[in-house]
Amino acid sequence: MNYLQDGVTTMSRPDGKTVIGKISYTNAWPLFHYADPGKLPFPAELLTAVPAVLNQGMQQGSIHIGALSSFAYGQAADKLLLLPDLSVSSDGDVKSILLFSQKPLSQLVHSRIALTNTSATSVNLLKILMKKSLNGSPEFITMEPDLDLMMASADGALLIGDHAIKASWSNHKYHVTDLGRWWKEYTGCSMTYAVWAVNRAAVQQSPGRMKAIMEMFQASKSKGLSELQPIIDEARAVIGGSQEYWQTYFSNLEYDLDDGKQQGLQLYFKYAHELGLLPSRVYPEIWNDKFVVQVKE
Repeated sequence: MNYLQDGVTTMSRPDGKTVIGKISYTNAWPLFHYADPGKLPFPAELLTAVPAVLNQGMQQGSIHIGALSSFAYGQAADKLLLLPDLSVSSDGDVKSILLFSQKPLSQLVHSRIALTNTSATSVNLLKILMKKSLNGSPEFITMEPDLDLMMASADGALLIGDHAIKASWSNHKYHVTDLGRWWKEYTGCSMTYAVWAVNRAAVQQSPGRMKAIMEMFQASKSKGLSELQPIIDEARAVIGGSQEYWQTYFSNLEYDLDDGKQQGLQLYFKYAHELGLLPSRVYPEIWNDKFVVQVKE
């Protein structure tokens, strides 16, 4: 297919570039490490940012395609379509979405918990688990992701991504709850933290471009999972840690969006709606460049 024949109108920037959102956290590196927008047959730019920034860009349409938090997809599902077989998920421990606390989890039901300001999925996952699993109603405050400052103001602190990883290495005094494990124990389901999506308007205006980018991500995932060592080396250089830690960390995560993960995602959206975190039920739709498939409950 000649991808250049697809006109991009209102979704384009003045320079004609297609904007691709890239999560900055290491948990998504296997899907991005071997993705090179410079090899696409049209101008494209990779925008690297924390999930909160990407979420806003995808919702507003300034980012055409890429990664965003699962909750943000739920907020803008009427404007977005999921890309098939791409996610950041875990079937149990995630190792980078961690609740640090002064006391055991069971004693936090009416406490004060500091939330990171860098992601929506994990924050709302904690709210869901606190209410559904413990019938708790803690006071939540939002802060910069600094464990010492958060714990000076609260009984617990939720950190995600590289902040959580670094804190887990240096922590020797707090209780630690892995939200991936907690979700699995409560629901029996896997948990999907980030998804890859495309703006519906971009699909209508430039399906060839969007297909090429989707295929770029899928190829990067395949190569990333089979050739992890360069990704591990980069993680050690940028974040620190051992070969063994990163080998275990990346091997533990799951990057597909199979039926089980779709069911877990549906349950997450169902609970979010029940608790008033989302204004309506979300029924995810997956785009595969030929047709759209609605995720079934």
